[in-house]
Amino acid sequence: MTRTLITGGLVITAADEVHADVLIEHGRVVALAAPGTQEWTADRVVDASQKYVIPGGVDAHTHMELPFGGTFASDTFETGTRAAAWGGTTTIVDFAVQSKGRSLQAGLNAWLEKADGKCAIDYAFHMIMSDVNEATLKEMPKLIEHGISSFKLFMAYPGVFYSDDGQILRAMQVAGDTAGLIMMHAENGIAIDVLVEQALARGETDPRHHGEVRRALLEAEATHRAIQLARVAGAPLYVVHVSAQEAVAELAAARDMGLPVFGETCPQYLFLSTDNLAEPDFEGAKYVCSTPLRPKEHQAALWRGLRTNDLQVVSTDHCPFCFVGQKELGRGDFSKIPNGLPGVENRMDLLHQAVVEGHISRRRWIEIACATPARMFGLYPQKGTIAPGADADVVIYDPHVTQTLSAGTHHMNVDYSAYEGKTVTGQVETVLSRGEVVIDRRTYVGHAGHGTFVPRSTCQYLG
Repeated sequence: MTRTLITGGLVITAADEVHADVLIEHGRVVALAAPGTQEWTADRVVDASQKYVIPGGVDAHTHMELPFGGTFASDTFETGTRAAAWGGTTTIVDFAVQSKGRSLQAGLNAWLEKADGKCAIDYAFHMIMSDVNEATLKEMPKLIEHGISSFKLFMAYPGVFYSDDGQILRAMQVAGDTAGLIMMHAENGIAIDVLVEQALARGETDPRHHGEVRRALLEAEATHRAIQLARVAGAPLYVVHVSAQEAVAELAAARDMGLPVFGETCPQYLFLSTDNLAEPDFEGAKYVCSTPLRPKEHQAALWRGLRTNDLQVVSTDHCPFCFVGQKELGRGDFSKIPNGLPGVENRMDLLHQAVVEGHISRRRWIEIACATPARMFGLYPQKGTIAPGADADVVIYDPHVTQTLSAGTHHMNVDYSAYEGKTVTGQVETVLSRGEVVIDRRTYVGHAGHGTFVPRSTCQYLG
C-alpha cells in the first residue's frame, strides 16, 4: 500500500472549505495540513492546484441488475460501479430485493452474490420488502445487526412491490423499536392503476401519459399518508425520489413540527421535465421513471427544499434500460415501458452545475451528495468526508473545464443519455477509493473486485 500526498487543492467538505494538503496511508486519510507546513514524504504525489479536493460521492439509491417489467436494468454491478467512479461516486447503496414468499435473508444473499467480486467501488444494501408478514417482520432486527439498517416499502406497483397501510404500519413499528429506517416510495398505486386503465381505454398510449396518470396529487397524498403512519408508529421516515412541489410541502410541514421525516430528490427532477416525456417518435420513453418527471414549475420547489433542508439528499435512482429492446417494450402501451433512468455517472457533475448556476453553495453540494447520505445511512465518518480516520475516498475535481454529457462518452451500459448534449462546467479528474487510484487523470485504472461490502450502522440523525 502506497503513501499518497494530495497537494495544492481546495479541500471542500460539508463543514468547511480550506486550502490543505491531504496525507493518505493504508487506505485512510491520516492528516490534513496547511499547504507547505509539513514536510511529508509520499510514494505518490497528486498535484491538485486550481482544483477541488472533495469526498467521493455517496449515491444512496441505485438499482444495478434490477428485474423490472420482464427485463433487467442494463447496468451490472461491474459496469454500474465503474461508471459511478467515472462520475466521482465512490460508494453506492443499492437495493436487495425480497421476492414474494421468500425471506429477507434470501433476497439479501442473492444480491450479495450478484455484487461479490464485481464492484469497482464500495457498496452497501438497503432491503426492499415486498412481502410484509410475521416472519419477515421478525427478520428486520437481524438484518440491522448485519449492517442492513434501512427497508424500502412501496405504496405503488400493486401486485409487485405494493404494501398496504397495515403492512406499512407494522414495518414502521418494528423500525421504530430497532432504530431501523423505512424508505418509502410514496405514490398512490391503487388510484394510479385506475387512471392508467382509463387512459389506455381512451387510446392514450404515448410515453407522456405516464407522467399524466401518475398525478402530483397522488404523490402528495401518499407522502402525507406515509408521514401520518410513521407518526402513529413512532418511527422515522425517508421518502425517496420526491418530484412534486405538493409532496415537498408535506415534508416541510412535517419537519416544521419537528418530526424525524427526511426527503430525497434526484437530478432528473431538478433538470428534466414533462417536456422530455412529450418528445416525439417515442423518444419520451427514455424519460419514463416513477415518480415521473413533472412540469418545469415544480423544479423551483425542489431547489428551495434543498436550500432550506426540507430535502436532504440527492441520489440518482439509477435504473437504466436501453432504448432499443427495453424501453421499446412499451410501444403502444406506456404502462409497459420499464421505469428507470441512467444517472449514476452524472450526479456529481450536474450538482456542480447547480453550484455554477447559483442554486446551491459548494459546501451544500458536498452535503447533499456525500456527507448527508453517509450520515442518513450509517456510513459517516467512514464515508462522506475528508478527515483523519475516514476512508480515503477522494476526488480531484476540475471546476473550470467544460464537458458535454452524451451517450457517446459516458460509461454507463445504456444506449442513451438522459442529458444528451447538455454542457456542464466541472469534471472529475482523479478518483481514489480507499487510497487506491481508480480514475487517474481521466483514465480508468480500477478493477472489478476492489469494491467491498460495507455494513452500515443506523441513521445518524436519530437521537
